[in-house]
Amino acid sequence: MKAVQTRFVCSACGRVETKWLGRCPSCGAWNTFEEEKVTAAPASSKSAPAPVLDNRLKKLSEVEVSSSVRFASGMDELDRVLGGGIMRPSAVLVGGEPGIGKSTIMLQVISSCTQAGPVLYVSGEESPSQVRLRAERLKLKLEDINIFCDTRLEVLMDVIEELKPAIVVIDSLQTLSSSSVPSVPGSVNQMRTCCMALSLLAKSRNIAMFFIGHVTKDGALAGPKIVEHLVDTVLYFESAQTGVRILRSVKNRFGSVDEIGIFRMDHMGLSAVKDPSLFFISDREEGALPSGVAYTAVTEGSRTFLVEIQALTVPCKGGMPRVYSDKIDAARVNRVAAILERHASLVLSDCDTYINVAGGIKLNEVSIELALALALWSARTNTPLYGRQVCFGELSLAGEVRPVAFLERRIKASQEMGFDKVLAPAVRSQKDGSVSYCRNIKQAIMISRALRTEVSASGS
Repeated sequence: MKAVQTRFVCSACGRVETKWLGRCPSCGAWNTFEEEKVTAAPASSKSAPAPVLDNRLKKLSEVEVSSSVRFASGMDELDRVLGGGIMRPSAVLVGGEPGIGKSTIMLQVISSCTQAGPVLYVSGEESPSQVRLRAERLKLKLEDINIFCDTRLEVLMDVIEELKPAIVVIDSLQTLSSSSVPSVPGSVNQMRTCCMALSLLAKSRNIAMFFIGHVTKDGALAGPKIVEHLVDTVLYFESAQTGVRILRSVKNRFGSVDEIGIFRMDHMGLSAVKDPSLFFISDREEGALPSGVAYTAVTEGSRTFLVEIQALTVPCKGGMPRVYSDKIDAARVNRVAAILERHASLVLSDCDTYINVAGGIKLNEVSIELALALALWSARTNTPLYGRQVCFGELSLAGEVRPVAFLERRIKASQEMGFDKVLAPAVRSQKDGSVSYCRNIKQAIMISRALRTEVSASGS
């Protein structure tokens, strides 16, 4: 036996070096080299069998497409994120923090899809008894689920060839290992080799393959970036402060990446949230809206829900004002604050600014900028906004309120939730009943102030 050797592998592109480098010469990424302990592979090791693919040259018009390549997973929220259901063949990578529900949702999915064919759950982190206890707690049909706890790639591929399953769940990708790769499970080369072999097997055998992946402390999927390129779909589980789980698609070859699925965890596993707006709006008495709070309508794919943006400004504690915001990009907050200083004469440069979103959901839409601006104005002037007003719009650097997509859908969702006043970009010049239209941030502040004064006067 040769002595154990050390090498360094780039987690982004897989380049191998004998010593650590700050920047990868191949892909240019910084601080991506990871240390690996390498031992010589045994001479009698069996390499992974190569899947047989259709290697004939043909016209694209001659390719046959089955009409039953997509089927329901039994969970409407998951079907929404996947683009309408599970595709066969496909490879899906599911990532998320420990304990967020990745294994639970995969067990529920394969239990609901047994009518499509045999299902296989490959557990590399839990014993069969642990998986059975979870399945019993979820009240799943145990006799319909096949379980396999050997994570050797060559043995696993033989089992898949013999069983011919419709769905395979690998829990997790970091536990797989191939004897043809002389490194430990979870290393860059092991993950790349195992993921590529199983993805090719899934495409050649018409299998829906789900990989459960770990995440790093930064929230990114652990392992080489090439794994995300090898699969068809990449899903991320996020946890909100209200206890709901948000399943977000960041890559999908079979559907849109704008959809999100919202789940609630209880003793029966993950269940769909029918009305997500209830989780992102605080329960307050009528007219009791405090300063620094504004409501906005957010569109994610085919659904629209309302969220609450909270702002707080306090005197600067040091020589340099700071922005504390993790749910909304701090650069966006700084840009909106600069627009308010320039076009609304609102001084924020001497304050520390705190921004939060009720429920803990992260917001990336440009439509939230008007609500963010009004929340900052309300917090700085200590002037509460009207409690039943929803506002949305994009702010330009010139202080204009620009139109956003799905305007009618946002207005309808706001009215269905009981909000009787909507402040929207001026796509029409007239005032439309409960909808007020503004052209710039100064006009939006004037309308909000007048509305609050009118409501206070009528209430007194």
